[in-house]
Amino acid sequence: MNSERPLRVVVAGLGNMGRSHALAYHENLGFEIAALVNRSDVTLPAALTGYGIRKASFEDVIRAEKPDIASINTYSDSHADYAVMALEAGCHVFIEKPLATTVADAERVVAAARANGRKLVVGYILRHHPSWIRLISEARALGGPYVFRMNLNQQSSGQTWETHKQLMRTTSPIVDCGVHYIDVMCQITDARPVEVRGMGLRLTGEIDPAMYNYGHLQVLFDDGSVGWYEAGWGPMISETAFFVKDVISPNGSVSIAMNEAATRSDDVDAHTRTNMIRVHSAAVGEDGRFAAPDREISMQDEPGHQELCDREQAFLLKAIREDIDLSRHMDDAVRSLAVCLAADESVRTGRTVKL
Repeated sequence: MNSERPLRVVVAGLGNMGRSHALAYHENLGFEIAALVNRSDVTLPAALTGYGIRKASFEDVIRAEKPDIASINTYSDSHADYAVMALEAGCHVFIEKPLATTVADAERVVAAARANGRKLVVGYILRHHPSWIRLISEARALGGPYVFRMNLNQQSSGQTWETHKQLMRTTSPIVDCGVHYIDVMCQITDARPVEVRGMGLRLTGEIDPAMYNYGHLQVLFDDGSVGWYEAGWGPMISETAFFVKDVISPNGSVSIAMNEAATRSDDVDAHTRTNMIRVHSAAVGEDGRFAAPDREISMQDEPGHQELCDREQAFLLKAIREDIDLSRHMDDAVRSLAVCLAADESVRTGRTVKL
């Protein structure tokens, strides 16, 4: 492939993430947008209005345009089929999380990427965030076993609640968002998750009786580490302590400290933005008092949501241009999804799931 030629991209799905990724392709000279595909009209940022929106099927557009890359930002239930079709058509694929709605489908997508020699990048945005990279590094330096305490609750109304209800037709909150944080846990401990428990509750009559809009999971690792993740969506969700990101070990803790007064839980930047990382050492002196004060690492200049999407797509370009081995990236995506889907199974059956 000519490394100087921009890579042509078809973008499918123009919700919040799809629009942000499309803007990233538009601004990066390494890409050229071949088509924007969405099943309905949406309001596009000014920079994207010149491309127009195609309502033809994704498959028809891929066949007509023969792009280098398919960027899949649709609802989760279409992810696997779209990705396999694009990979078999010779496209590299960027796909928003979760990779699929079943482990079997996720494995099918990864197998298609390997069989066709194409790159598959999953939208784990925190992997490109300098603050989260630093959090993982500081936590690993403490040494395990670990306690992971994480949540991301969103008090949503209006269009955000409509989007959440649409997502919950196929995917619960603990699966949709949980894959990010299970991925972080796995990167810190390097241990294998072995057991998952989940609980959930439907707090609204506006969703299917079989779905729940509040969920909580607990995961056990083979090194003894334990973790929990909590996620809730809807107009009834509390804004109190909606963002908790703590890692605890025998040697201390690392926490993301956030100025909650400056943000709301439905602010997309609040989902990734830190204000400070606080590192606490458990070491004490002869007097029994802590030997050193907490270290506070300022993250005031961290990137916002669009800048992170720009970094994700720059990584996709680098992976293609430099033929980066994405085996671990793909395997990690399947593993984190498997944990969250096991939690979902636990919610529905009331049983612990062994992995």
